[in-house]
Amino acid sequence: MKYLVGAVYLLLVLCMGVATWVEHLHGTSFVSREIYGSWWFVSLWILLLVGGGFFLLRQKLYKRRASFLFHVSFILILLGAGCTHFTGQQGMLHLRTSEENPDFVSSFSSPDDEHSFPLPFGVKLEHFEVLYFPGTDTPMDYVSRVVVENEGTEVRAQIAMNKIFSLRGYRFYQTSFDDDQKGSWLSVNYDPWGIPITYAGYLMLALSSLWLLLHPKGHFRQLLKRTRLHRASLLLALLCLAPKLNAKEITRQDAAVYQAKQVVYNGRIVPLNTVAKDFVRKLTGKSAYQKYSEEQVLIGCLLYPEEWQYEPLIKVGNAELEQLLGVGEYARMVDFYDEHNRYKLQEYWMHLRVGAQVTPLQKAIREVDERVALFLMLHNHTLFQPLPKDVAPLPEARIRAELFYNKVPFSTLLYRFCLLLGLIVLIGQGWHLAEQRRGWLLAFLLVAFVTQSVSLALRAYIAGRLPMGNGYETMQFMAWAILLIALCLHRKFPFVAGSFGFLMSGFALLVASIAGMNPEITPLVPVLSSPLLSLHVSLIMMAYALLAFLCINGVITLVYYAKGEQQQGERLTTLSELMLYPATLFLGIGIFIGAVWANVSWGRYWGWDPKEVWALITFMVYGIAFHRKSFACFKHPLVLHLFFIFAFLLVLMTYFGVNYLLGGMHSYANS
Repeated sequence: MKYLVGAVYLLLVLCMGVATWVEHLHGTSFVSREIYGSWWFVSLWILLLVGGGFFLLRQKLYKRRASFLFHVSFILILLGAGCTHFTGQQGMLHLRTSEENPDFVSSFSSPDDEHSFPLPFGVKLEHFEVLYFPGTDTPMDYVSRVVVENEGTEVRAQIAMNKIFSLRGYRFYQTSFDDDQKGSWLSVNYDPWGIPITYAGYLMLALSSLWLLLHPKGHFRQLLKRTRLHRASLLLALLCLAPKLNAKEITRQDAAVYQAKQVVYNGRIVPLNTVAKDFVRKLTGKSAYQKYSEEQVLIGCLLYPEEWQYEPLIKVGNAELEQLLGVGEYARMVDFYDEHNRYKLQEYWMHLRVGAQVTPLQKAIREVDERVALFLMLHNHTLFQPLPKDVAPLPEARIRAELFYNKVPFSTLLYRFCLLLGLIVLIGQGWHLAEQRRGWLLAFLLVAFVTQSVSLALRAYIAGRLPMGNGYETMQFMAWAILLIALCLHRKFPFVAGSFGFLMSGFALLVASIAGMNPEITPLVPVLSSPLLSLHVSLIMMAYALLAFLCINGVITLVYYAKGEQQQGERLTTLSELMLYPATLFLGIGIFIGAVWANVSWGRYWGWDPKEVWALITFMVYGIAFHRKSFACFKHPLVLHLFFIFAFLLVLMTYFGVNYLLGGMHSYANS
């Protein structure tokens, strides 16, 4: 039975990984029909459910109540998913103002399997409206006000993003709207059995996870006693925000007068300095242009485009395109137009757009075209707008905070600082530098942690939300989490904490700074405006930070064993076993909080999106390391740490690979 359950478990992991690539090649409908919704895939989950339940009883795991409830929680989750799959109904309800529509269309695994089900009550749309952020045209929420005629009585309700209306087991979610804003599309979910059972499984998972971490006789607490990391673990447990000017003669002092002027840009009220900073960075790929400040460039291009069109502002960055245009690495605006004032890139783009495969030249043309469009948007006065008179300006303190945040390159300074110190600690290990200079190591870790904390706090204050809405922000949070973990571990394991903390946080900040991630502060789209998002992202990124630690600790442990330092290797092995618990449990809870958020937002707690699938694969693979009785090879420290090193590739695939290779609903994190 053990081998059967293990084989099915590994087969499911393999099938899900392959399915994400099949989806990339053949589309979501195909993979939903042929894999996720197929009889054999469902049968594998049923076989795992039955075999796993029988194996739990056979092993008498109920005698270890915390571990037993933890495994039972997955049985409940799978049972709930089965109820949803076999008995749940999902569909769309289209309403127009003052029109009644008692039916909705239920969509299953394919477009051919669609049919209508009558609602047991009537629904009318009274009014639909889009709410905007003050002073902008950026949507803040979509709201449908409906009247429900239920058993002779009228019930008025408001349905918005992340705000469900529920009646007699039917749940209504705001999904879309008609172009004239007189009609609304609502997702309808009828799942009276699946959702309660699944949520019960989620709750049991969270409680049993805490029990596993806190139980005095549990394996985690026993490891904790051996490493004497009580304070560090407690801290981890508690983790759960114009006058006319000559463009060429304007001085920095003159331009600085406009820094704090409030305008509407990118869906926010911001100081003009933010617009100027983004404008220069997007056009040139650098933080500055020659001797000019950002405001000098912006004001010059705005008021005197006829002069600045001869400035080599626009980065090309592709040798083939540079040759076609007859320019160097940077081009002028006039270089993009021929003698008849025709736009050169239009001809190239129309010619090269044939074919599905995007070439490096096509990609470069698209990027340069966006930079040219940015210049034209400024010239046409559509890049930003003056603050409307009927909109209250932001408090001066918030503007000063954003100016300070724009001025100090936190990420650049900190990744250089962390990578330099990480290399020093790593090289100095031969002289036991970290052990001999514990005080200095702690001081530098504190400097890095406080600096990153200030950066995140400023960003949260400026944005008016927790900074976890895109790829740049999640990498920033991951760097913060890594530094926190390093501080927790520095006393007992100074070398590991120092090398891990500095190197991993430095690389996270380096990726955020130079890997094409967008550092702009933008409002969250309505569907992301939920407190569950912050909790979901926080737990996932903490888990990734801990799994990164397991990878680095694995490398260091292998080095110690290779050098014959058995005792030090055993200490680090114990540390890896200890950190595996919060890393895997944070990941599991984070995944299922994301599922709850998805169910609240659009009525589906699991959609087999590639990132969801790879997160589940990562969770399932790391879960194997807990079962040493079934997989005796993990009792050998070298095998265990090799597993941690190679398993971290799944984390990289989940976070980066899905965004850049597979796409999907979660690829907005790439922005």
